[in-house]
Amino acid sequence: MSLWNKIFTMFRGAATEAGQSVVDANALRILDQEIRDASTALTRSREDLTKLMAQRRLVGDKLQPRQAKIAEYSSYIEQLLGRGDEALATEVAQKLASLETETGEDAKLAAQYDTNIDTLKQSILKAESTIARLRQQVDSVKATENVQRAQAALASRYAGNNSALRTAADSLERIKTRQAETAARISASQEVEALTGDSDLTAKLAKAGLVDDSSSGAAVLARFKAKNAALPAPSATPALAAPVSVPGGDKVG
Repeated sequence: MSLWNKIFTMFRGAATEAGQSVVDANALRILDQEIRDASTALTRSREDLTKLMAQRRLVGDKLQPRQAKIAEYSSYIEQLLGRGDEALATEVAQKLASLETETGEDAKLAAQYDTNIDTLKQSILKAESTIARLRQQVDSVKATENVQRAQAALASRYAGNNSALRTAADSLERIKTRQAETAARISASQEVEALTGDSDLTAKLAKAGLVDDSSSGAAVLARFKAKNAALPAPSATPALAAPVSVPGGDKVG
């Protein structure tokens, strides 16, 4: 019998753990529904408060004229007693007693309404504060859960040495290394060209006036000037001979 009790207890424990796991997995959903239920109950409480306040106003509306009647009948009784009309004073007193009883009951009812209204107002304010605080906490928890879910997705996707993020970073480093090597080769080639070639030396000699730069515009113009200076001076233009007549009437110049 003890063994069966233990087995039954074990199943109960397993069921409790399974139920707790389901509750934990759906905690936010359950809390959202509880907040909605509380909001619905809060709406009903506001409606009840409205009804209570309306009923309290009706009771108050009846109290005012009755209190005025009580004051009026009290004045009548004093006047009748002053005149010695005790019989009529007694009749008015009986009416006043009934009116005072009704007024006392309405006053007690009004006091109960006032107490219930104050209690319900406090409950509504407390419920509103609690619901607002729970909603803020739920929003915060949801935001944290979304961030953690995104972080977990990134961690699972880009974890390890063979992740896409690590591969992309390695590719970027290889590109940077290749670009640096290319820049170094170009710089070295320019330095070698400056050491082995004579263009830089020729430019320096021409600037010092030791080597003529025959390809410059000034050198070309100087060459043409020297060529024109070497040519002989032109002679005077001879006079034209008279035209000679030939048979046939034509003239040859």
